[in-house]
Amino acid sequence: MSKANAHVVWHPTTVTKADRQRQNGHKSCILWFTGLSGAGKSTLANAVDQQLHERGLKSYVLDGDNIRHGLNRGLGFSTADRKENIRRIAEVAKLFVDAGVIVLTAFISPFREDRELARGLVEPDEFVEIYVKCPLEECERRDPKGLYRKARSGEIAEFTGITSPYEEPLSPELIVESGTQSVEESVQIVLRYLEERGIIPARR
Repeated sequence: MSKANAHVVWHPTTVTKADRQRQNGHKSCILWFTGLSGAGKSTLANAVDQQLHERGLKSYVLDGDNIRHGLNRGLGFSTADRKENIRRIAEVAKLFVDAGVIVLTAFISPFREDRELARGLVEPDEFVEIYVKCPLEECERRDPKGLYRKARSGEIAEFTGITSPYEEPLSPELIVESGTQSVEESVQIVLRYLEERGIIPARR
């Protein structure tokens, strides 16, 4: 602990995470969507969020691009800034879990070490790593934001999959093949997992 934090003491809350989960009628967790740019992380996260919302469950999406407009504004795409980007969002996601909310994070998060840091902030059953797997060629073909084209032309340095590495998850809780599976199919895979693990009530 740094000297600046030496006198900072954790203050326990009166209302606990378990209290909030009971009130919400479901457990809370982090659904961590990782994958290449263009793989469909944000699309899938928002589609799952919509289904959770329609069931009356408490959920919220933290999207990589949106977060960089506020909380992580000023961070670049160097290795150090990427790590800080994920560290901050992992801490925010932990707060959502403490609040009894299912939080869906859609970030490339290319480095295993950083994803493991996020996993370590919550209980083992509260972190669900979802690898949105899509071939680089398909991501480039989609290129919804024109980023691959810019990376190939040298306009963007340190771009994941082109000039910066993406470390695939070794043992994610879920793998969604977004290159071959529809969004609807992928959503059902995620929802079934949540039901089977008792995180959300099963539909009757």
